[in-house]
This record gives sequence, C-alpha cells and structure tokens, in this order.
Amino acid sequence: MSIFSGKNENEKDTHAVAPIPERLRKNEKVILITADNTEDLEFFYPYYRLTEEGYTVDVVTPKGGKFEAKHGLGLKNTKAIKEVRPQDYKLLYIPGGKAPAELRKNDDVLNFVKEFARLGNPIAAICHGPQVLISAGLVRGKQMACWPEVAKELEEAGGNFVDEALVEDGQFITGRMPGDLHRHLYGVIQCLKGNVPNQSRSERKSSAA
Repeated sequence: MSIFSGKNENEKDTHAVAPIPERLRKNEKVILITADNTEDLEFFYPYYRLTEEGYTVDVVTPKGGKFEAKHGLGLKNTKAIKEVRPQDYKLLYIPGGKAPAELRKNDDVLNFVKEFARLGNPIAAICHGPQVLISAGLVRGKQMACWPEVAKELEEAGGNFVDEALVEDGQFITGRMPGDLHRHLYGVIQCLKGNVPNQSRSERKSSAA
C-alpha cells in the first residue's frame, strides 16, 4: 500500500530523516538522484545510513516534489535536478529499481552526472543505477557491478561486469542488488572518509597480468 494513499498531503512525512544533531553534523553534503519506482531498500538504506554518518543528504528527482518507490515508500519533498550544482556535493549516489530507466532519458540528469564525474568526485550506483552511467558515457574501461540483466548492456558500452557485492574502480563504487547494500555502503563510507583502495580493481587486474 502506498504511503500516500488516502492521506492528507499536509500530514507529516514520517519517512523523511530527523534533523542531524549539531554535534554529529558534518559540513558536507551528498546527493541521491532518483525517481518514481526506485527500489525502496536501495533508496532508504543509503539515505538513512549516510545521514547516520552526519552527511546532509539532498534527495533530487527530475522535477522535485514527491516520489514513490516500487513498493510504496517514498518522500513528499525532493529538490529538482535544475536546482542543484555538482560542485556542492562530495558524493553522488544512484539507487536502482526502475527509476534509472527514466533518469537516463533526462538530459538535465545526464548533464549533472557527467559534470560530477568530470570533477572527479565519487559516484556510487547499485543494481540498475549503472544504466545512468552507461547513458552518460562513463563506463568504458571500468570494472563495475550491476543487476545481472544489465551486465550485457554494460559490456556493450565498454565496461567490464564484475559479479561481486562491492566493486571500486577509480571514482566509481558499484553493487549488484539489495542484498549487497551492507557491503556497498561500507565501501561508500570508507571512500568518504578517505580510506580508498591503493589501486582500482582494473589496476589490480592489469598489474597481476
């Protein structure tokens, strides 16, 4: 059942995060870009986990306002993609589900992602999330995880599918499915703390050859 069904639009958004206590708040922001029909767990797990770490998490959708995930959860208030700037964020996170299929059609979203990548900041994506990176032309030569059905498309775009829960290659941090979230977010948070691998997966592979 949808959290919006039969409810007054003025009712409190009970899934939105509570304010971060000042003593725990970092002076840094991360951005989650999503849309309707995202996978609920793949949105809310990083949304809460990154907030728990003290980061201000801005949720962005193509037009702003509310969105509803695949199984009925969602938020009533998000920012529109045209309201935000890549240089204001330390990390970009793209959840999966069916939302990436819509996001990849949006030029404003793709331009944002391309500019974010150009700045060299970390980009995390899980499940179908790498579809947005494919459409942005960012996967060639990269080792990435994704939902198994996306693997062929990833490889056709020049990427290399790795069937693991956490794959790190340069600025990209990817995972396959909801069950990988604990490993994926571990990698994301370690990256935000500056604890990154000495070599990317592709570099390790090359050096071992």
